[in-house]
Amino acid sequence: MANTYAKVSGTFQEIENAYGKVSGTWQEADEIYAKVSGTWQLVFVAFTATSFSTLSSGSGTFSVPNGANAIHIQAGVGGGGGGLRGVDYDKAGGESAGSGGGSGAFVSDKIFSVVQGETLTYAVGSAGTANQGGYSNSGGSNGGTTSLSGSTTGSIFTLTGGTKATITSNGGVQGPLRQNTNGVAGTATISGSSITSGTFKNSSGTTKNVTSNTSGPVGSFNQSGNGANGTLKGNCGGDNCAITGGDGGASFSGNIAGGSGAPGVSNGTRGSGGGGGSSNNGGGPTPSNGGSGQIIYRFIRVQ
Repeated sequence: MANTYAKVSGTFQEIENAYGKVSGTWQEADEIYAKVSGTWQLVFVAFTATSFSTLSSGSGTFSVPNGANAIHIQAGVGGGGGGLRGVDYDKAGGESAGSGGGSGAFVSDKIFSVVQGETLTYAVGSAGTANQGGYSNSGGSNGGTTSLSGSTTGSIFTLTGGTKATITSNGGVQGPLRQNTNGVAGTATISGSSITSGTFKNSSGTTKNVTSNTSGPVGSFNQSGNGANGTLKGNCGGDNCAITGGDGGASFSGNIAGGSGAPGVSNGTRGSGGGGGSSNNGGGPTPSNGGSGQIIYRFIRVQ
């Protein structure tokens, strides 16, 4: 509907909140009607929730709209770390599989106070790439950090990414067998002021309790926490033995599976870790990448 204005000190200003005295007490109005050509018509409605927006890469800024006092983060997660390559040996007395990457820290259905008109700055953590090292580390990367802060509010959250899986002791064609480590979970730092009670109007104008927000990956209100470690895989005994790659760490408190270790290797998604490669077990030694971070949000006004 059209914006509503009132004259204040001789100047028309847009109405963001309106109050009326009911039984001697000032109360905020949800809706205001005016008679137009003999018919009552709705001319003002309190702030209703915006549609969800998704940030899937990069960094930038956006503004809090007039009337909003809170941001609902349906999902936020750091990037997942890359998995480690598997490797075969020539009569070394064993074989080595790759471990999985760690997953990023997360926020799910959490609501934070913000100030209308302020600028919010975001960064979305990139996906960690696979470590292609055979007998020594070669490339690969950790998942990137996802963060949100306000020009007035300050830091709201920082969600570090999971780390890549690595080789901790190099091997060789004739041995010794290499020693591996799994990717480690990202950590969550929640700095913003969380809102855990109150009501808001959804996009259709229906009043809802904030605790009804359960549409995020965890499936329950007001959730946040660290990621998960990737599956640690090492060596099997005996020449030409078969060993599968380790799975990547799951994200969002186990609700988004990590990338599968070979055989059946797959990339992580939504901040989960990449899978490790296998050795002599089908699917090949090739590991996979972690999943990219993300922020899914909308603005609301909590009463």
